[in-house]
Amino acid sequence: MSSTPADEVDYVSGRTRLFGIVGHPVQQVRSPEMFTAAFKARGMDALLVPLHVVPPDFDVTLAGLLALRNLDGLIFTIPYKVRAAALAATLGTQAQIVGAINALTREGERWKGDIFDGIGCVTGLHRAGVALADRRVMLLGSGGAGSAVGVAIAHERPAFMRLHDLDRARADALADKVRRVSPETTVEVAAPRVDDVHVLLNVTPIGMLDDARLPLDVHALPRELTVFDAIVMPEETPLLALARACGCTVVRGRAMMRGQIDRMVDYFTGVPSTA
Repeated sequence: MSSTPADEVDYVSGRTRLFGIVGHPVQQVRSPEMFTAAFKARGMDALLVPLHVVPPDFDVTLAGLLALRNLDGLIFTIPYKVRAAALAATLGTQAQIVGAINALTREGERWKGDIFDGIGCVTGLHRAGVALADRRVMLLGSGGAGSAVGVAIAHERPAFMRLHDLDRARADALADKVRRVSPETTVEVAAPRVDDVHVLLNVTPIGMLDDARLPLDVHALPRELTVFDAIVMPEETPLLALARACGCTVVRGRAMMRGQIDRMVDYFTGVPSTA
């Protein structure tokens, strides 16, 4: 029988180390469940909580959070991955290339940041049996997460990448990064189309929560297409529902999260996983 009194719980105490995920909105995130489980699996007395911060309050709220002595790290989601990079005294290699972070952790008395979205996406695709080398890719979105995914895919040396973002300047900036990483990849910034590619990736918020829209104007998708959506809530987005109905290979956003959790916990703790 448990020795915990009926008016207590056994998963948090004054010794518990805190982590948070900062976003606007934040109800769509799955990090609290998945990271807390990862902490517990490593025997850590730690948990991760959602932190809903609106843009006008970002600077003052983060200054207060980073002063907490029992806070060991933060994850950043929409729309803060680019903005959060300024909080880090040092940036990891991927963050330097992308210009954004999704993880911030202590380094002595300072904070360091890096981004793991791209690594997580590529790992998730590989685990699903999806090859990227010498393939043709359509990427929707070139914000913080989209840029990280684009750069990580560039390291896989695809034959062709088409990029699209409502902000043309962001897409052009990502195209330059992809070309620097993989000069042999043909890169274009253009309107979405899927009739000439092998892999479609949505790394925009379109389709999140109760948004019934598709991130591109199509009524059907080629059966041979692999479709990935970075959104985790809902797990089956409008895009993935269409893809499944068309017989496409589907890779859900949870695969990207699973692909980066161990790396991020390693980063937060400084102790590589033995799994």
